[in-house]
Amino acid sequence: MNEEEKKLFREFVGDVKPLSEPGHYSKIPVDRNSPALVSRRMAAVKEEGSKDNFLAGEEHVPRVMPLDTLSFKRDGVQHGVFRRLKQGHYPVESSLDLHRLTVVQSRRDVLGFVRDCVAHDIRCASITHGKGEHRENPALLKSCVNYWLPQLCEVLAFHSAPRHSGGLGVTFILLRKSERKKEVNRLRFSDPRPSE
Repeated sequence: MNEEEKKLFREFVGDVKPLSEPGHYSKIPVDRNSPALVSRRMAAVKEEGSKDNFLAGEEHVPRVMPLDTLSFKRDGVQHGVFRRLKQGHYPVESSLDLHRLTVVQSRRDVLGFVRDCVAHDIRCASITHGKGEHRENPALLKSCVNYWLPQLCEVLAFHSAPRHSGGLGVTFILLRKSERKKEVNRLRFSDPRPSE
């Protein structure tokens, strides 16, 4: 640095004094129970617990009304298959009831339930979430289920159940085949003739 740069540097730094010992810093006491530190700890614990569950919490969920019909179909799902799901023609092999659960509990259970169903070769399942008509937050769980299910690649389609099967408080889900089941079908329907 030349003299002019040193002068500018001293003006900029002003009355700042260098540390007395190199490599030593003055430690500022930290309040272990400060609100900022407590909230950072809570956020870290919450994030740690949700690493395997990517589904959004209730604050990010677009709301549906208690009497709305839930409906979703991925590209590639045949119209006839979806119609049979809507009409309740597929046997429900497993069901999950979310009544009296919080959103956090429901989020965990929905993800686990869908993954368990696929692992056990269950193709059609149902989730009972209720309509939530007379709640402080109407249709909260219903809204969450409607938002979460399309995020799960295992879910091919879903639709609110027909009236005789629970109506608007129940959602039927069509799940993809497990890898094991796909392999069984490949072997079953492969051409048995030897190639020439």
